[in-house]
Amino acid sequence: QVRLVESGGGLVQAGGPLRLSCAASGRAFNNYAMGWFRQAPGKEREFVAAISWNGRTTYYADSVKGRFTISTDNAKNTVYLQMNSLKPEDTAVYHCAAHYRGSYVYRSSYGDWGQGTQVTVSS
Repeated sequence: QVRLVESGGGLVQAGGPLRLSCAASGRAFNNYAMGWFRQAPGKEREFVAAISWNGRTTYYADSVKGRFTISTDNAKNTVYLQMNSLKPEDTAVYHCAAHYRGSYVYRSSYGDWGQGTQVTVSS
């Protein structure tokens, strides 16, 4: 099992940047691909981005492609989500998760989740 703790959320104006961090502990971090999901009030939790276990391949939802960047620092057991050009519709609780099997896009492919960090984008 991997324990995940997100940080870096907050209130930001539309067009601004924010960087989220997800610190991992427990089982070997670099054995897992990692993903970020988000959940807005009244909506389903949705895929945002994922990165392969070796950091060489990344995947993004169409809604964030070109604005968000996922990366890892295996020495620090941390995965990041750099968010630029934020929009009010990016407002949500952002969760990181450890990928176990299957498509990176599906929640059911992930076995361990963090508690989330709130991101609020004002217009």
